Amino acid sequence: MQIGAVFSTLGISSLFMPAIGGVLADRWVNGEKLLGIFHLVGAVCLITTGFVTDPNIMFWIMLLNSMAYMPTIALSNSVSYRILVNQGMNVQSDFPPIRVWGTVGFIIAMWLVDLTGLSSNANQYFMAAAAAITMGVFSMNLPACPPSTSGKSSIYQALGLDALVLFKQERMVVFFFFSMLMGAALQVTNTFGGSFLGDFRSEYPESFVVKHELLTLSLSQISETLFILTIPFFLKKFGIKIVMILSMLAWVLRFGFFGLGNPGEGLIFLLLSMIVYGMAFDFFNISGSLFVEKESPSSIRASAQGLFMMVTNGFGAIIGSFGSGWLVDHFTQNSVKDWSSIWFCMAGYAFVLVLFFPLMFKYRHFKEEEMDDIRKKTIKSEES
Repeated sequence: MQIGAVFSTLGISSLFMPAIGGVLADRWVNGEKLLGIFHLVGAVCLITTGFVTDPNIMFWIMLLNSMAYMPTIALSNSVSYRILVNQGMNVQSDFPPIRVWGTVGFIIAMWLVDLTGLSSNANQYFMAAAAAITMGVFSMNLPACPPSTSGKSSIYQALGLDALVLFKQERMVVFFFFSMLMGAALQVTNTFGGSFLGDFRSEYPESFVVKHELLTLSLSQISETLFILTIPFFLKKFGIKIVMILSMLAWVLRFGFFGLGNPGEGLIFLLLSMIVYGMAFDFFNISGSLFVEKESPSSIRASAQGLFMMVTNGFGAIIGSFGSGWLVDHFTQNSVKDWSSIWFCMAGYAFVLVLFFPLMFKYRHFKEEEMDDIRKKTIKSEES
């Protein structure tokens, strides 16, 4: 229960902090400075956590840490997009090759924690704090990303509620709704992936998969690095609708392969699950962020990114936490979890999304040659 409470701080913080961070970056504070401040505050919280032994106190410190961390995901995207645009670069094609290095860093962190045994002691917090300090200082020295609008605005604008204008478009309502449901799926695999592999310890005590859970799970992030690089091609060729459908299908396979897998004869299915995770995560999370950036007015883009994070990592995470908790309890008898049934249920959940999303999300993708024709017709119309 105490571990679950600590993890819940991520979902709680995501309900409001990404939106607050977006509002501040849109109207009050330079985006790169705000990003640095959040990382430095998080570093202080992490260092403090390393000396705390009382679970109740730890919860509140980790809540503060989550409040500082959760806005940084959306902010790092919006700051990156802003800098790329200012440099005359194409966000859709140039951002993914840059974003891939964030996943590389994630993999390195997982390997360090696993191979050094830091996962079992407080030193992991100090290592995370060092990374946060480094990121904070680095962010402070990025090219300036001043607020896109004046701090003098209505209360409605000051609260960032003008980002809700996106909900006037039916397709954006549908997009955010399904993003929330996919965020729930992400929460399930993040929460129970390690526990699932750990439960094979008694049956496969000498398995590398069991001895090095984090190294095994890092295969998912390695897959991410590959699929991130394919995003520009898929978005340009097929558009966001097909990309999201592919992500949902990948979630079906992710959970289905988990249901079939084990460290023995089912090892191939575990490996396949790690491989398809890259498509499941990237085609929803990163492509979704790029889509929100494209569809949002320039004056509210940071707020829009915060809204996307709130929907996926806030409401989605909470739905995923409660739903998966109920599902796992339902398939647990005498402290033994029926993981196959759990994962197959989640595969069915993802498959339902695949069925309904194409019917509800009305979006036409224009290929480059079609856009050229539209531009030519527009120019001729204006000349006449």
